[in-house]
Amino acid sequence: PLAVPIITPLVALDLLRKVEWKAALRTLCCMFLGLYCHYWLLLHVSGFQSPWSALLCMLLIRSLLAHPYIHVNIFQHIGLPMFAADRKPKRIHLMSLGVLNLPRNALLDWSFGHSLISCHVEHHLFPSLSDNMCLKIKPIVSQYLKQKKLPYNEDTYTSRLRLFLRRYEELMVHAPPITELVGI
Repeated sequence: PLAVPIITPLVALDLLRKVEWKAALRTLCCMFLGLYCHYWLLLHVSGFQSPWSALLCMLLIRSLLAHPYIHVNIFQHIGLPMFAADRKPKRIHLMSLGVLNLPRNALLDWSFGHSLISCHVEHHLFPSLSDNMCLKIKPIVSQYLKQKKLPYNEDTYTSRLRLFLRRYEELMVHAPPITELVGI
């Protein structure tokens, strides 16, 4: 997790090589703007005296937030069906089978927003919707999937933790390397 703030931009840069140059340039500008704004706020608003202390703080903040990020992603995806690229079902089937919602949690909702915790299915079906819209469409999506006899996965943290601990060897130790999953 401490390497996530360093690895993430590198993976993003690798992925940008495969998109149109305008989209890549726009993404690079947004990445730079976000990092610079964070740095500027630390120096000019938070009162850090040296650029190095602000950069170290940025690394630590992003590293600390990597832990809950990894936790959320593991708990909301692991143990659910995975599909090979050449055998993927339709998007709606893929999302209803491979994603689940966890109960609301004030700390994680504040850190990541509703769409990554309690509306994760909706977030994957409609990735450009805001957190508030994901909350509003949640009952509609649930009803629709159930009418179509598709799963609408919801589970508790305790249940996911038990699954994770019970099948740790299978799900984590014998899983493909992360570099294969992110395309490095």
